[in-house]
Amino acid sequence: MVAISASDENIRTAELVKIQSAVNNLPVFADFDIDRMQTVSQIVFDLFEQEDGLAALFGLIRESLPTRLNETAYALACDVAAADGSLAEPELRLLEEMRYELHIDRLHAAGIERGARARHMI
Repeated sequence: MVAISASDENIRTAELVKIQSAVNNLPVFADFDIDRMQTVSQIVFDLFEQEDGLAALFGLIRESLPTRLNETAYALACDVAAADGSLAEPELRLLEEMRYELHIDRLHAAGIERGARARHMI
């Protein structure tokens, strides 16, 4: 979620609110220590500054994310990307890379994307 928000180099308040809401309310984050959020964010920012940082980020995600949660992670990223009412090109490219790296079937991804769009229409 932090990566998709930072991908266009403009972290918007709506995106931060969406991240905070997800972490505070979704069962998948029940065991997440909220104090780790700053550390996680800094790791993402640091990786984005490195030449192979995106590959390293996806390596960390694959190591720590159970495969059964790949679609959940993609859905949360789509919600954060759509939170401000528009999708910038860097966000679209990162979502495409996420689909590939997390092995999200294109049809499933389309459904997830459509749901995020419907939830965030103005």
